Amino acid sequence: MSHSTEQSPERPTGRAVPTSADVARLAGVSRATVSYVLNNTSAVRISEPTRQRVREAAEELGYVPHAAARSLRAGHSRMVLLPSAHIPVGPLYSQFFSDLQWELRRLDYTVVQYGSIGLKSDEAARAWAELRPVAVVSLGEVELTEQAVELLKRSGARAVITLGTQQVEGTHSLVMDQGRVGEVATAHLVESGRRRIGVVVPEEPGLGMFSQPRLDGARRAAEGTGATVVPLPLRYDEESAEELAGRWRELGLDGVFAYNDEYAMLLMRALQDAGISVPDETAVVGADDLLLGRLLRPRLSTVHIDMVLGRELAELVDRAVRDEDVPPRPRRLLESRVVRRESS
Repeated sequence: MSHSTEQSPERPTGRAVPTSADVARLAGVSRATVSYVLNNTSAVRISEPTRQRVREAAEELGYVPHAAARSLRAGHSRMVLLPSAHIPVGPLYSQFFSDLQWELRRLDYTVVQYGSIGLKSDEAARAWAELRPVAVVSLGEVELTEQAVELLKRSGARAVITLGTQQVEGTHSLVMDQGRVGEVATAHLVESGRRRIGVVVPEEPGLGMFSQPRLDGARRAAEGTGATVVPLPLRYDEESAEELAGRWRELGLDGVFAYNDEYAMLLMRALQDAGISVPDETAVVGADDLLLGRLLRPRLSTVHIDMVLGRELAELVDRAVRDEDVPPRPRRLLESRVVRRESS
């Protein structure tokens, strides 16, 4: 006896899982019409009263389309896999990923976040491939190899997009120029007459992919100017900030690029508590241009970063999914400029 691909074992209560055939009977339409309506197919014209009748029948029965069955019919899924960030990326990046998920949903994709803590490149790719996503958008915490990208594509991923600090062969690589952030911040401090400049290097795990390029950029900006760059390891807690502020005059620093606005706010409060005047004794610059930095006294100078919009990235995913012949090519992101306020 044959069974529909949508049938599945009975629930523990003994009630059968409703199928599209049940919805079709209740709504008085064909199963194809149910599929067109519930999958938001625009290629087939269906009257609004019929659509409403199908939706009401599905709601009454508690029916939802079976994702795996829909993928089999379409030849691919509508799932975009987004490996979840396990590093403290901050409000700017959090807002970006929230916008990205909204925009992908608007384009009728299902966004699935996948915890990838501890996975290396190839094992991460195998784990992601098991879900058969149509696209993968990776932040770059897992450094994908060319072999890992090929594995994902053989498993049905029509697009692999990386958002990180370097190009990945075979992907649409959106390369974030983190070094430029540190470079413009430090250049601003040097131009303001600062000659011994601290650069905060967060000690939180995973942030090295951002902090090391920013430190390198700071060093580039100081070359040939007579200024000195001093790395400042710092945990994101008050005790660590107080300890650093207690050594500030011993270090002889007259300026600091504090990695981002959150670390800048933490450190600036500790400096003020230690009796160090900002900006007279030490100028402070953050990054990300958060609203909270404008509410501080003195108002926080910062690096404004022009991130790719969530809408733009969602549309890139959609183009790559619909047209597999779109050649992967790198694109550089993070145009950075200093917003000078009272702290510098």
